[in-house]
Amino acid sequence: MRAILSVSDKTGLVDLARGLVSHGVQLISTGGTAKTLAEAGLAVTNVSDVTGFPEMMDGRLKTLHPKIHGGILARRHRADDLAAIASQGIEPVDLVVVNLYPFGRAAENPETSFDELLEQIDIGGPSLLRAAGKNFRDVMVVVDPADYRKTLEQLSAKGGPSLGFKFELMKKAFAHTAEFDALIANTLNSIQVHDGDFVRRQKPDSLRKELRYGENPHQKAAWHTLPDADGSEPWQVHQGKELSYTNLLDLDAAVRIALEFTEPAGVVIKHTNPCGVATGRTITEAYVRAREADPLSAFGGIVGLNRPIDTDTARAVTATFIEAVIAPLIEAEARPILATKANMRIVTASFEVVRRARWVDLRSILGGTLTQQSDRVTEAADPWPLPSQAESTTGSATIRVVTKRQPTAEEWTALRFAWRVCAHVKSNAVIFTGADRTLAVGAGQMSRVDAVKVAVMKAGQSTGAGSLKGSVAASDAFFPFRDGLDAIAQAGATAIVQPGGSVRDAEVIAAADEHGLAMVFTGRRHFRH
Repeated sequence: MRAILSVSDKTGLVDLARGLVSHGVQLISTGGTAKTLAEAGLAVTNVSDVTGFPEMMDGRLKTLHPKIHGGILARRHRADDLAAIASQGIEPVDLVVVNLYPFGRAAENPETSFDELLEQIDIGGPSLLRAAGKNFRDVMVVVDPADYRKTLEQLSAKGGPSLGFKFELMKKAFAHTAEFDALIANTLNSIQVHDGDFVRRQKPDSLRKELRYGENPHQKAAWHTLPDADGSEPWQVHQGKELSYTNLLDLDAAVRIALEFTEPAGVVIKHTNPCGVATGRTITEAYVRAREADPLSAFGGIVGLNRPIDTDTARAVTATFIEAVIAPLIEAEARPILATKANMRIVTASFEVVRRARWVDLRSILGGTLTQQSDRVTEAADPWPLPSQAESTTGSATIRVVTKRQPTAEEWTALRFAWRVCAHVKSNAVIFTGADRTLAVGAGQMSRVDAVKVAVMKAGQSTGAGSLKGSVAASDAFFPFRDGLDAIAQAGATAIVQPGGSVRDAEVIAAADEHGLAMVFTGRRHFRH
Protein backbone atom coordinates (compact mmCIF):
# COMPACT_ATOMS: atom_id res chain seq x y z
CA MET A 1 0.00 0.00 0.00
CA ARG A 2 1.07 3.58 -0.65
CA ALA A 3 -0.09 6.77 1.05
CA ILE A 4 0.40 10.42 0.11
CA LEU A 5 0.63 12.78 3.09
CA SER A 6 0.66 16.56 2.62
CA VAL A 7 -0.86 18.59 5.45
CA SER A 8 -0.74 22.14 6.79
CA ASP A 9 -2.26 21.05 10.13
CA LYS A 10 0.27 18.56 11.46
CA THR A 11 -1.74 17.57 14.54
CA GLY A 12 -1.36 13.81 15.06
CA LEU A 13 0.62 13.42 11.83
CA VAL A 14 3.58 11.48 13.23
CA ASP A 15 1.38 9.05 15.17
CA LEU A 16 -0.70 8.41 12.06
CA ALA A 17 2.41 7.85 9.96
CA ARG A 18 3.85 5.41 12.48
CA GLY A 19 0.57 3.52 12.47
CA LEU A 20 0.57 3.38 8.69
CA VAL A 21 4.15 2.09 8.62
CA SER A 22 3.15 -0.66 11.06
CA HIS A 23 0.57 -1.72 8.44
CA GLY A 24 3.27 -1.88 5.78
CA VAL A 25 2.25 1.37 4.08
CA GLN A 26 4.85 3.29 2.07
CA LEU A 27 4.85 7.00 2.92
CA ILE A 28 5.04 9.54 0.10
CA SER A 29 5.20 13.20 1.03
CA THR A 30 6.19 16.74 0.14
CA GLY A 31 7.87 19.80 1.64
CA GLY A 32 7.26 20.48 5.32
CA THR A 33 5.25 17.30 5.83
CA ALA A 34 8.11 15.16 4.52
CA LYS A 35 10.55 17.05 6.76
CA THR A 36 8.36 16.44 9.85
CA LEU A 37 8.15 12.73 9.10
CA ALA A 38 11.89 12.42 8.44
CA GLU A 39 12.72 14.25 11.68
CA ALA A 40 10.54 11.70 13.49
CA GLY A 41 12.78 8.94 12.11
CA LEU A 42 10.29 7.64 9.57
CA ALA A 43 11.24 6.49 6.09
CA VAL A 44 9.53 8.78 3.61
CA THR A 45 9.68 8.95 -0.19
CA ASN A 46 9.61 12.43 -1.70
CA VAL A 47 7.00 13.07 -4.37
CA SER A 48 9.74 14.18 -6.78
CA ASP A 49 11.31 10.72 -6.51
CA VAL A 50 8.00 9.20 -7.60
CA THR A 51 7.34 11.61 -10.46
CA GLY A 52 10.93 11.99 -11.61
CA PHE A 53 10.17 15.68 -11.75
CA PRO A 54 11.51 18.23 -9.22
CA GLU A 55 9.41 20.58 -7.16
CA MET A 56 9.63 24.02 -8.68
CA MET A 57 8.47 27.63 -8.42
CA ASP A 58 8.71 27.68 -4.62
CA GLY A 59 6.62 24.52 -4.36
CA ARG A 60 3.80 25.72 -6.60
CA LEU A 61 4.27 22.58 -8.71
CA LYS A 62 4.69 19.32 -6.80
CA THR A 63 1.91 16.78 -7.01
CA LEU A 64 0.23 17.73 -10.30
CA HIS A 65 1.62 14.78 -12.25
CA PRO A 66 0.17 11.64 -13.93
CA LYS A 67 2.30 9.37 -11.75
CA ILE A 68 0.46 10.77 -8.73
CA HIS A 69 -3.05 11.31 -10.04
CA GLY A 70 -2.96 8.21 -12.22
CA GLY A 71 -2.21 6.15 -9.12
CA ILE A 72 -5.13 7.76 -7.29
CA LEU A 73 -7.72 7.69 -10.06
CA ALA A 74 -7.15 4.14 -11.31
CA ARG A 75 -10.27 2.03 -10.65
CA ARG A 76 -9.17 -1.28 -9.19
CA HIS A 77 -12.06 -3.24 -10.72
CA ARG A 78 -11.23 -1.99 -14.23
CA ALA A 79 -8.59 -4.08 -15.95
CA ASP A 80 -8.11 -1.37 -18.57
CA ASP A 81 -7.33 1.25 -15.89
CA LEU A 82 -4.78 -1.02 -14.24
CA ALA A 83 -3.23 -1.87 -17.62
CA ALA A 84 -3.03 1.85 -18.48
CA ILE A 85 -1.11 2.83 -15.37
CA ALA A 86 1.10 -0.28 -15.59
CA SER A 87 2.10 0.65 -19.14
CA GLN A 88 3.39 3.99 -17.83
CA GLY A 89 5.11 2.62 -14.75
CA ILE A 90 2.49 4.15 -12.41
CA GLU A 91 1.80 2.44 -9.07
CA PRO A 92 -1.57 2.71 -7.30
CA VAL A 93 -2.06 5.08 -4.36
CA ASP A 94 -4.33 3.73 -1.62
CA LEU A 95 -4.56 6.60 0.88
CA VAL A 96 -4.48 10.39 0.57
CA VAL A 97 -4.05 12.46 3.76
CA VAL A 98 -4.31 16.16 2.93
CA ASN A 99 -5.55 19.33 4.56
CA LEU A 100 -5.23 22.61 2.78
CA TYR A 101 -3.15 25.75 3.18
CA PRO A 102 -4.14 28.07 6.08
CA PHE A 103 -5.72 30.61 3.76
CA GLY A 104 -8.22 31.68 6.44
CA ARG A 105 -5.48 32.53 8.92
CA ALA A 106 -3.74 34.67 6.30
CA ALA A 107 -7.00 36.37 5.30
CA GLU A 108 -7.80 37.28 8.93
CA ASN A 109 -4.49 39.14 9.27
CA PRO A 110 -4.95 42.69 7.90
CA GLU A 111 -1.18 42.87 7.35
CA THR A 112 -1.26 40.06 4.78
CA SER A 113 -0.59 41.50 1.33
CA PHE A 114 -2.62 40.56 -1.73
CA ASP A 115 0.31 38.63 -3.24
CA GLU A 116 0.84 36.74 0.03
CA LEU A 117 -2.86 35.81 -0.02
CA LEU A 118 -2.45 34.41 -3.53
CA GLU A 119 0.36 32.15 -2.33
CA GLN A 120 -2.03 30.63 0.22
CA ILE A 121 -4.38 29.44 -2.53
CA ASP A 122 -3.75 25.70 -2.58
CA ILE A 123 -3.73 24.09 -6.03
CA GLY A 124 -2.31 20.60 -5.64
CA GLY A 125 -4.12 19.86 -2.37
CA PRO A 126 -7.68 20.26 -3.68
CA SER A 127 -6.71 18.27 -6.79
CA LEU A 128 -5.48 15.39 -4.62
CA LEU A 129 -8.61 15.48 -2.49
CA ARG A 130 -10.97 15.61 -5.45
CA ALA A 131 -9.20 12.76 -7.20
CA ALA A 132 -9.21 10.56 -4.09
CA GLY A 133 -12.80 11.53 -3.29
CA LYS A 134 -13.94 10.61 -6.79
CA ASN A 135 -12.30 7.21 -6.42
CA PHE A 136 -13.27 6.75 -2.76
CA ARG A 137 -14.18 3.07 -3.19
CA ASP A 138 -10.50 2.30 -3.78
CA VAL A 139 -8.71 5.23 -2.13
CA MET A 140 -9.29 6.50 1.41
CA VAL A 141 -9.15 10.30 1.67
CA VAL A 142 -8.56 11.87 5.09
CA VAL A 143 -8.72 15.62 5.81
CA ASP A 144 -9.44 15.75 9.55
CA PRO A 145 -6.85 14.75 12.18
CA ALA A 146 -9.77 13.61 14.33
CA ASP A 147 -10.24 10.73 11.85
CA TYR A 148 -6.66 9.44 12.07
CA ARG A 149 -7.29 6.96 14.88
CA LYS A 150 -10.40 5.55 13.22
CA THR A 151 -8.52 5.23 9.93
CA LEU A 152 -5.87 3.06 11.57
CA GLU A 153 -8.59 0.99 13.25
CA GLN A 154 -10.32 0.47 9.90
CA LEU A 155 -7.05 -0.64 8.32
CA SER A 156 -6.76 -3.27 11.05
CA ALA A 157 -10.34 -4.50 10.61
CA LYS A 158 -11.03 -7.85 9.01
CA GLY A 159 -11.67 -7.21 5.35
CA GLY A 160 -10.19 -3.73 5.54
CA PRO A 161 -11.96 -0.37 5.72
CA SER A 162 -15.72 -0.45 5.28
CA LEU A 163 -17.40 1.22 2.33
CA GLY A 164 -19.49 3.33 4.69
CA PHE A 165 -16.40 4.68 6.45
CA LYS A 166 -14.72 5.52 3.15
CA PHE A 167 -17.88 7.30 1.99
CA GLU A 168 -17.99 9.43 5.16
CA LEU A 169 -14.35 10.40 4.61
CA MET A 170 -15.13 11.31 1.00
CA LYS A 171 -17.97 13.62 2.05
CA LYS A 172 -15.74 15.40 4.54
CA ALA A 173 -13.07 15.86 1.86
CA PHE A 174 -15.45 17.60 -0.53
CA ALA A 175 -16.82 19.73 2.33
CA HIS A 176 -13.22 20.74 3.10
CA THR A 177 -12.52 21.84 -0.47
CA ALA A 178 -15.89 23.59 -0.73
CA GLU A 179 -15.20 25.53 2.46
CA PHE A 180 -11.73 26.45 1.18
CA ASP A 181 -13.08 27.70 -2.15
CA ALA A 182 -15.86 29.68 -0.45
CA LEU A 183 -13.32 31.32 1.85
CA ILE A 184 -11.20 32.37 -1.12
CA ALA A 185 -14.23 33.75 -2.97
CA ASN A 186 -15.47 35.68 0.07
CA THR A 187 -12.04 37.16 0.70
CA LEU A 188 -11.57 38.19 -2.94
CA ASN A 189 -15.00 39.85 -2.88
CA SER A 190 -13.67 42.13 -0.13
CA ILE A 191 -10.80 43.34 -2.35
CA GLN A 192 -10.96 46.25 -4.78
CA VAL A 193 -8.50 47.51 -7.38
CA HIS A 194 -7.53 51.11 -6.64
CA ASP A 195 -4.84 52.94 -8.61
CA GLY A 196 -3.25 49.64 -9.59
CA ASP A 197 -3.23 48.31 -6.02
CA PHE A 198 -5.39 45.56 -4.54
CA VAL A 199 -7.04 47.06 -1.46
CA ARG A 200 -9.14 45.21 1.08
CA ARG A 201 -12.36 46.90 2.13
CA GLN A 202 -12.66 47.51 5.86
CA LYS A 203 -14.92 45.18 7.79
CA PRO A 204 -18.25 46.63 8.87
CA ASP A 205 -18.04 48.15 12.36
CA SER A 206 -20.27 45.44 13.79
CA LEU A 207 -18.32 42.53 12.30
CA ARG A 208 -16.27 40.86 15.00
CA LYS A 209 -15.16 37.79 13.04
CA GLU A 210 -15.98 35.84 9.91
CA LEU A 211 -16.60 32.22 10.90
CA ARG A 212 -15.56 29.11 9.00
CA TYR A 213 -19.22 28.29 8.41
CA GLY A 214 -22.59 28.25 10.15
CA GLU A 215 -24.46 25.31 11.62
CA ASN A 216 -23.49 23.28 8.54
CA PRO A 217 -20.48 23.54 6.21
CA HIS A 218 -22.57 24.88 3.30
CA GLN A 219 -23.78 27.89 5.33
CA LYS A 220 -21.76 31.12 5.51
CA ALA A 221 -21.58 32.77 8.92
CA ALA A 222 -20.08 35.69 10.81
CA TRP A 223 -19.91 36.94 14.38
CA HIS A 224 -21.22 40.51 14.89
CA THR A 225 -21.27 42.62 18.01
CA LEU A 226 -24.44 44.42 19.06
CA PRO A 227 -24.78 47.92 17.59
CA ASP A 228 -24.17 49.59 20.97
CA ALA A 229 -21.20 47.38 21.94
CA ASP A 230 -17.97 49.19 22.76
CA GLY A 231 -15.98 47.23 20.18
CA SER A 232 -14.11 45.08 22.69
CA GLU A 233 -14.24 41.32 22.48
CA PRO A 234 -16.98 40.01 24.80
CA TRP A 235 -15.02 36.82 25.39
CA GLN A 236 -11.32 36.03 25.54
CA VAL A 237 -10.16 32.76 23.98
CA HIS A 238 -7.10 31.23 25.65
CA GLN A 239 -6.55 27.99 23.76
CA GLY A 240 -8.07 25.41 21.44
CA LYS A 241 -9.46 25.19 17.96
CA GLU A 242 -11.18 28.15 16.34
CA LEU A 243 -14.62 28.79 17.81
CA SER A 244 -17.41 27.72 15.47
CA TYR A 245 -20.92 29.06 15.01
CA THR A 246 -22.41 26.23 17.08
CA ASN A 247 -19.70 26.59 19.75
CA LEU A 248 -20.67 30.23 20.21
CA LEU A 249 -24.37 29.39 20.46
CA ASP A 250 -23.70 26.69 23.04
CA LEU A 251 -21.32 28.89 25.06
CA ASP A 252 -24.02 31.55 25.16
CA ALA A 253 -26.57 28.97 26.36
CA ALA A 254 -24.17 27.80 29.07
CA VAL A 255 -23.56 31.34 30.34
CA ARG A 256 -27.30 32.13 30.43
CA ILE A 257 -27.92 29.21 32.80
CA ALA A 258 -24.79 29.76 34.91
CA LEU A 259 -25.91 33.36 35.49
CA GLU A 260 -29.08 32.11 37.20
CA PHE A 261 -27.01 30.94 40.17
CA THR A 262 -24.98 32.76 42.81
CA GLU A 263 -23.76 29.51 44.38
CA PRO A 264 -21.09 27.46 42.50
CA ALA A 265 -22.83 26.03 39.42
CA GLY A 266 -21.79 23.83 36.53
CA VAL A 267 -23.63 23.51 33.22
CA VAL A 268 -23.13 21.03 30.38
CA ILE A 269 -24.77 22.00 27.08
CA LYS A 270 -25.55 20.00 23.95
CA HIS A 271 -27.15 21.81 20.99
CA THR A 272 -28.15 24.76 23.24
CA ASN A 273 -30.03 22.49 25.68
CA PRO A 274 -28.68 21.58 29.12
CA CYS A 275 -27.98 17.88 29.50
CA GLY A 276 -26.78 18.49 33.06
CA VAL A 277 -26.92 21.37 35.56
CA ALA A 278 -25.82 21.20 39.18
CA THR A 279 -24.68 23.28 42.12
CA GLY A 280 -22.17 22.23 44.75
CA ARG A 281 -19.98 23.32 47.63
CA THR A 282 -17.17 23.86 45.13
CA ILE A 283 -17.13 24.50 41.41
CA THR A 284 -15.44 21.12 40.88
CA GLU A 285 -18.23 19.32 42.70
CA ALA A 286 -20.83 21.29 40.75
CA TYR A 287 -19.25 20.44 37.40
CA VAL A 288 -18.79 16.73 38.12
CA ARG A 289 -22.39 16.42 39.32
CA ALA A 290 -23.64 18.25 36.21
CA ARG A 291 -21.59 15.97 33.95
CA GLU A 292 -22.75 12.82 35.71
CA ALA A 293 -26.41 13.86 35.45
CA ASP A 294 -26.25 12.58 31.86
CA PRO A 295 -22.71 11.38 31.09
CA LEU A 296 -23.67 9.94 27.72
CA SER A 297 -24.92 13.29 26.44
CA ALA A 298 -22.14 15.22 28.20
CA PHE A 299 -19.49 13.61 25.99
CA GLY A 300 -18.33 16.31 23.58
CA GLY A 301 -20.44 18.94 25.33
CA ILE A 302 -19.95 22.63 26.10
CA VAL A 303 -19.30 23.52 29.76
CA GLY A 304 -20.24 26.70 31.63
CA LEU A 305 -18.87 27.44 35.11
CA ASN A 306 -19.71 30.48 37.24
CA ARG A 307 -16.49 30.28 39.25
CA PRO A 308 -12.80 30.45 38.21
CA ILE A 309 -11.29 27.21 36.94
CA ASP A 310 -8.93 25.87 39.60
CA THR A 311 -6.62 22.84 39.38
CA ASP A 312 -9.23 20.34 40.62
CA THR A 313 -11.79 21.59 38.11
CA ALA A 314 -9.22 21.56 35.31
CA ARG A 315 -8.46 17.89 36.08
CA ALA A 316 -12.17 17.06 36.11
CA VAL A 317 -12.81 18.86 32.81
CA THR A 318 -9.87 17.20 31.06
CA ALA A 319 -10.88 13.74 32.30
CA THR A 320 -13.39 13.37 29.46
CA PHE A 321 -13.89 14.81 25.99
CA ILE A 322 -15.28 18.34 26.19
CA GLU A 323 -15.44 20.72 23.21
CA ALA A 324 -15.27 24.05 25.05
CA VAL A 325 -15.39 25.61 28.51
CA ILE A 326 -16.38 29.13 29.56
CA ALA A 327 -15.73 30.57 33.02
CA PRO A 328 -15.02 33.97 34.61
CA LEU A 329 -11.32 33.25 35.15
CA ILE A 330 -8.59 30.61 34.93
CA GLU A 331 -6.21 30.23 37.86
CA ALA A 332 -2.58 30.18 36.78
CA GLU A 333 -1.95 26.70 38.19
CA ALA A 334 -4.84 25.29 36.13
CA ARG A 335 -3.52 26.45 32.77
CA PRO A 336 -0.90 23.68 32.26
CA ILE A 337 -3.55 21.05 33.06
CA LEU A 338 -5.98 22.51 30.53
CA ALA A 339 -3.16 22.75 27.99
CA THR A 340 -2.92 18.94 27.91
CA LYS A 341 -6.14 19.09 25.87
CA ALA A 342 -4.77 21.40 23.20
CA ASN A 343 -7.87 21.30 20.98
CA MET A 344 -10.31 22.09 23.80
CA ARG A 345 -11.48 25.69 23.55
CA ILE A 346 -11.02 27.63 26.81
CA VAL A 347 -12.89 30.93 27.05
CA THR A 348 -13.25 33.50 29.82
CA ALA A 349 -15.85 36.25 30.15
CA SER A 350 -16.73 38.90 32.69
CA PHE A 351 -19.79 37.26 34.23
CA GLU A 352 -20.53 40.29 36.41
CA VAL A 353 -20.65 42.59 33.40
CA VAL A 354 -22.94 40.14 31.60
CA ARG A 355 -25.10 39.74 34.71
CA ARG A 356 -25.73 43.50 34.95
CA ALA A 357 -26.37 43.96 31.22
CA ARG A 358 -29.86 44.07 29.72
CA TRP A 359 -29.30 42.02 26.59
CA VAL A 360 -31.64 41.97 23.62
CA ASP A 361 -32.28 38.82 21.60
CA LEU A 362 -32.38 39.26 17.82
CA ARG A 363 -33.97 36.75 15.44
CA SER A 364 -34.34 37.02 11.69
CA ILE A 365 -37.57 36.05 9.96
CA LEU A 366 -38.59 36.20 6.31
CA GLY A 367 -38.41 39.85 5.38
CA GLY A 368 -37.59 41.20 8.81
CA THR A 369 -36.13 40.95 12.29
CA LEU A 370 -37.65 40.22 15.69
CA THR A 371 -36.23 41.69 18.91
CA GLN A 372 -37.02 40.96 22.53
CA GLN A 373 -35.58 41.44 25.98
CA SER A 374 -33.57 38.38 27.03
CA ASP A 375 -35.33 36.06 29.46
CA ARG A 376 -33.93 35.53 32.93
CA VAL A 377 -35.57 33.94 35.98
CA THR A 378 -33.49 35.40 38.80
CA GLU A 379 -33.21 39.18 38.74
CA ALA A 380 -31.76 41.51 41.35
CA ALA A 381 -34.29 40.39 43.93
CA ASP A 382 -34.95 36.72 44.56
CA PRO A 383 -38.71 36.22 43.88
CA TRP A 384 -38.95 32.87 45.60
CA PRO A 385 -40.77 32.54 48.93
CA LEU A 386 -39.34 31.03 52.03
CA PRO A 387 -40.65 27.50 52.74
CA SER A 388 -43.04 28.88 55.34
CA GLN A 389 -44.68 31.24 52.88
CA ALA A 390 -47.61 30.24 50.68
CA GLU A 391 -47.47 33.19 48.33
CA SER A 392 -44.93 35.72 47.09
CA THR A 393 -45.34 38.46 44.52
CA THR A 394 -42.63 39.83 42.26
CA GLY A 395 -43.34 42.22 39.41
CA SER A 396 -46.23 40.83 37.37
CA ALA A 397 -45.68 37.26 38.57
CA THR A 398 -47.24 35.69 41.64
CA ILE A 399 -45.80 32.48 43.04
CA ARG A 400 -48.49 30.53 44.87
CA VAL A 401 -49.30 27.03 46.00
CA VAL A 402 -52.50 25.83 44.32
CA THR A 403 -52.81 22.30 45.76
CA LYS A 404 -54.03 21.03 49.10
CA ARG A 405 -50.52 19.92 50.00
CA GLN A 406 -47.83 22.53 50.57
CA PRO A 407 -44.30 21.80 49.33
CA THR A 408 -41.87 20.67 52.00
CA ALA A 409 -38.77 22.75 52.68
CA GLU A 410 -36.74 20.33 50.55
CA GLU A 411 -39.27 20.52 47.73
CA TRP A 412 -39.23 24.35 47.79
CA THR A 413 -35.47 24.26 47.31
CA ALA A 414 -35.73 21.76 44.48
CA LEU A 415 -38.59 23.64 42.78
CA ARG A 416 -36.57 26.84 42.88
CA PHE A 417 -33.63 25.04 41.23
CA ALA A 418 -35.85 23.37 38.61
CA TRP A 419 -37.55 26.62 37.62
CA ARG A 420 -34.25 28.42 37.04
CA VAL A 421 -33.06 25.67 34.70
CA CYS A 422 -36.35 24.95 32.91
CA ALA A 423 -36.53 28.47 31.51
CA HIS A 424 -33.43 27.74 29.41
CA VAL A 425 -34.61 24.45 27.91
CA LYS A 426 -36.12 24.50 24.41
CA SER A 427 -39.93 24.33 24.42
CA ASN A 428 -41.96 22.31 25.00
CA ALA A 429 -39.91 21.45 28.08
CA VAL A 430 -40.45 19.36 31.18
CA ILE A 431 -37.52 18.64 33.47
CA PHE A 432 -37.02 16.61 36.65
CA THR A 433 -34.51 17.66 39.30
CA GLY A 434 -33.38 17.19 42.85
CA ALA A 435 -32.53 20.10 45.11
CA ASP A 436 -29.28 20.86 43.32
CA ARG A 437 -29.00 18.73 40.19
CA THR A 438 -30.97 17.94 37.06
CA LEU A 439 -32.07 14.33 36.85
CA ALA A 440 -33.74 14.26 33.42
CA VAL A 441 -34.42 16.83 30.72
CA GLY A 442 -37.27 16.52 28.22
CA ALA A 443 -36.58 19.23 25.66
CA GLY A 444 -38.06 20.52 22.44
CA GLN A 445 -41.09 18.27 22.13
CA MET A 446 -44.33 19.00 20.31
CA SER A 447 -46.45 18.01 23.32
CA ARG A 448 -45.89 18.23 27.05
CA VAL A 449 -46.68 14.53 27.48
CA ASP A 450 -43.93 13.69 24.99
CA ALA A 451 -41.55 15.96 26.92
CA VAL A 452 -42.25 13.90 30.05
CA LYS A 453 -41.74 10.65 28.14
CA VAL A 454 -38.38 11.84 26.80
CA ALA A 455 -37.26 12.89 30.28
CA VAL A 456 -38.27 9.52 31.74
CA MET A 457 -36.40 7.74 28.96
CA LYS A 458 -33.32 9.87 29.60
CA ALA A 459 -33.52 9.11 33.32
CA GLY A 460 -33.47 5.40 32.58
CA GLN A 461 -30.41 5.82 30.36
CA SER A 462 -28.47 8.17 32.59
CA THR A 463 -29.11 7.58 36.25
CA GLY A 464 -30.99 4.30 36.40
CA ALA A 465 -34.62 3.23 36.22
CA GLY A 466 -36.74 4.59 39.04
CA SER A 467 -34.33 7.47 39.65
CA LEU A 468 -37.11 10.07 39.40
CA LYS A 469 -38.86 8.85 42.53
CA GLY A 470 -38.99 11.74 44.98
CA SER A 471 -37.93 14.31 42.40
CA VAL A 472 -39.64 17.56 41.48
CA ALA A 473 -40.67 18.64 37.99
CA ALA A 474 -40.87 21.94 36.15
CA SER A 475 -42.80 22.80 32.98
CA ASP A 476 -42.00 25.95 31.00
CA ALA A 477 -45.69 26.53 30.20
CA PHE A 478 -49.08 25.42 31.51
CA PHE A 479 -50.58 21.97 31.03
CA PRO A 480 -53.48 22.14 28.58
CA PHE A 481 -54.79 18.80 29.89
CA ARG A 482 -54.21 16.66 32.96
CA ASP A 483 -52.41 13.92 30.99
CA GLY A 484 -49.04 15.68 31.36
CA LEU A 485 -49.54 16.00 35.11
CA ASP A 486 -50.53 12.32 35.33
CA ALA A 487 -47.36 11.33 33.47
CA ILE A 488 -45.22 13.37 35.87
CA ALA A 489 -46.84 11.73 38.89
CA GLN A 490 -46.37 8.29 37.36
CA ALA A 491 -42.68 9.08 36.83
CA GLY A 492 -42.25 9.56 40.58
CA ALA A 493 -42.18 13.33 41.11
CA THR A 494 -43.73 14.65 44.33
CA ALA A 495 -43.98 18.35 43.46
CA ILE A 496 -44.24 20.47 40.34
CA VAL A 497 -43.78 24.08 39.33
CA GLN A 498 -45.50 25.57 36.28
CA PRO A 499 -46.88 28.95 35.17
CA GLY A 500 -50.57 28.08 35.28
CA GLY A 501 -53.06 29.95 33.12
CA SER A 502 -54.81 27.13 31.28
CA VAL A 503 -58.61 27.05 30.95
CA ARG A 504 -58.26 23.57 32.48
CA ASP A 505 -56.15 24.64 35.48
CA ALA A 506 -58.85 23.37 37.85
CA GLU A 507 -58.73 19.94 36.21
CA VAL A 508 -54.92 19.84 36.46
CA ILE A 509 -54.98 20.98 40.10
CA ALA A 510 -57.51 18.29 40.91
CA ALA A 511 -55.26 15.70 39.29
CA ALA A 512 -52.32 16.88 41.40
CA ASP A 513 -54.45 16.54 44.53
CA GLU A 514 -55.47 13.03 43.49
CA HIS A 515 -51.80 12.08 43.28
CA GLY A 516 -50.87 13.89 46.49
CA LEU A 517 -48.54 16.26 44.64
CA ALA A 518 -47.70 19.76 45.73
CA MET A 519 -48.00 22.22 42.85
CA VAL A 520 -46.80 25.80 42.55
CA PHE A 521 -47.97 28.33 39.97
CA THR A 522 -45.52 31.09 39.08
CA GLY A 523 -47.72 33.25 36.85
CA ARG A 524 -44.85 33.61 34.39
CA ARG A 525 -44.21 31.49 31.29
CA HIS A 526 -40.72 30.74 29.95
CA PHE A 527 -41.05 29.61 26.33
CA ARG A 528 -37.74 29.23 24.49
CA HIS A 529 -37.92 28.67 20.72
